[in-house]
Amino acid sequence: MLTRDTFVGPWAGLPVAWDDSDEFDEHAYRCAVARCCEAGVPGVYSGGTTGEFYAIELDEFKAVARATVAECHAHGIPAMVGCTATSTRGAALRAAYAAAIGADAVQVALPFWMEVPDSQVVPLMHEVSDAADGLALSIYETLRAKKALSLDVHQAIKEAVPTYLMVKANAGTLGATPEGCRALSEFVNVFASETKWSELGRSGVCGCCSAMVYWNPRLTLALWDMLHAKDWAGLDNALRPVIALHEFLGEHFEPKGFTDTAYDRMCGVATGFLSMSVRSRGPYRGATDSDVAEFRSWCRAHFPEMLEL
Repeated sequence: MLTRDTFVGPWAGLPVAWDDSDEFDEHAYRCAVARCCEAGVPGVYSGGTTGEFYAIELDEFKAVARATVAECHAHGIPAMVGCTATSTRGAALRAAYAAAIGADAVQVALPFWMEVPDSQVVPLMHEVSDAADGLALSIYETLRAKKALSLDVHQAIKEAVPTYLMVKANAGTLGATPEGCRALSEFVNVFASETKWSELGRSGVCGCCSAMVYWNPRLTLALWDMLHAKDWAGLDNALRPVIALHEFLGEHFEPKGFTDTAYDRMCGVATGFLSMSVRSRGPYRGATDSDVAEFRSWCRAHFPEMLEL
């Protein structure tokens, strides 16, 4: 079972592979999971934003979750299944399925259509945990759910759900600040973007729900080694081109309407690590071959190491 000591590092949050008919390409997806495992990632998970949980049907959720768990376990790597839905029942049904197929952890964000009141957050997490039969619980905290959780609410969740082991902290949430990260790290692991590892590592951040680990696992795992070793000078230096790359991505592709999954599959395909289509589900804009070429061109000029797998 996962513990706070083992639920660390850059876990790969892969995009779903879609074929030309917009159907799940299980072969391509399993190949991506297998390649991540073989590269030495500490874990793989499905059903994050890059995994388009908001755009897949229940049968597709089950197919992706099965493929993730089966391929990870064939390589001796833990698997986490994202179970976010727009209702408690929907999330609980997904969590129960994740437990039934042998997942090692589940992740859930608050329902995002209408804001969830504080009084209902702990009951939601408790019901999802019960459905998951005590698997490690990760909370995907994002302002896309229209609220940030207070320290008191996080503590109440931990008291009600002892298997609450990790929070994925995004901009505007408690764990994305040094003070909040330090306070949360007293009782739960905090994951944040690699670009924040130098700033938040000193406050306890210990991993990431990562896309960059399948853009270039060698570079990303080297960053993790520095974070784990508390090599702040080395991490500061190594992150400079990473931060510049993320700034380029935001400045150049955000105006084009890119979503998380469009960025991440574009970058993974551009480096050559992912072998899948850059297609993502409508109505959200996907990347194109031209976008891939622009990314490669920038990297050749400014960050050639990203293209060296």
